[in-house]
Amino acid sequence: MKPEEYAERQMELSGWPVHVVTYRLGKIYYCKVDNVSPGAQVARASAESRDEAEQKALAKAGERLAATRRQSV
Repeated sequence: MKPEEYAERQMELSGWPVHVVTYRLGKIYYCKVDNVSPGAQVARASAESRDEAEQKALAKAGERLAATRRQSV
């Protein structure tokens, strides 16, 4: 299977820059959110609609990033 309806974008979530990737395999949509700077995956989700997959992944990522402490340099 090839990914279809592939889309990626960058946005800010809980004060952190994130990279959001969404695509469809078969009938299921997948969404992955990663931290732009190190590129570490923060959250991922799947659902039967693009909006639902993105909402789930962004909600998880928002919770995790909000709980992350920042060190002042």
